[in-house]
Amino acid sequence: MSTRLSAGGAELTIDQENGCRISSLRVDGTELLRQGPRYGSFPMVPWCGRIEDGRFRDGGTVHQMPPNQPPHAIHGFGRDAAWRPGGVDATRAAFTYDLRDPWPHSGKVTQIFELAEDALTLTLGVETYEDSFPAQAGWHPWFRRTLADDGPEVRIGFEPAWQEERGADHLPTGRRVDPKPGPWDDCFGMPDGVDVTLTWPGTLELSIASRAEWVVVYDEQPEAVCVEPQSGPPNGLNTLPRLVTPVDPLEVSTTWTWRRLG
Repeated sequence: MSTRLSAGGAELTIDQENGCRISSLRVDGTELLRQGPRYGSFPMVPWCGRIEDGRFRDGGTVHQMPPNQPPHAIHGFGRDAAWRPGGVDATRAAFTYDLRDPWPHSGKVTQIFELAEDALTLTLGVETYEDSFPAQAGWHPWFRRTLADDGPEVRIGFEPAWQEERGADHLPTGRRVDPKPGPWDDCFGMPDGVDVTLTWPGTLELSIASRAEWVVVYDEQPEAVCVEPQSGPPNGLNTLPRLVTPVDPLEVSTTWTWRRLG
């Protein structure tokens, strides 16, 4: 079952049965996202990126998550779950998902989609039913490298303050280094908020903005590039935990704005 929103020339399709992912984002008939059940754009929750060896410390307890990318656990459980609709109209939709085993805490995740003619705003919220727990949230969009078979390749523009040094295990080492040229599968710090521009020359410009301070950029595949705004770095449940409490839920949002070129 899918939900479709439309505003002017923008059309959004949400597959709530397959992780509440965006399965399609079309602007004036042009598809922006890589197609396929594993792609589109999916939410990362209750953590983003990899957890080292699938283990994280919560107070005095160490929890083991299933190593779905051995030896690590990656991208949370939300992308694999069916979400429940929480209200839909022509340009706005909300969905919810209950955290459950093997996640060790009960809680609720809400995702809201708001579509305009030239922009899409996404919001993720994580709240606890009982105990406080560390969590992260963000998005993993797969943007097409080219928008037409013979079209120009996308250009990635951003000016991060630093790059998290990546170890051989693909996890941040804890050192911050000057940003290096791509290709990337790397996390960057943008303390004034995520601000990344994708440009398909002569076709489309898309800006990705968020008040979140972290973004992962992945462009090692020929079919697509990923720009992932998120509330903390990979392995952040261990290195930079952000507690969700009954009085302080986690909320993160991102807005994608586009304009035609030429």
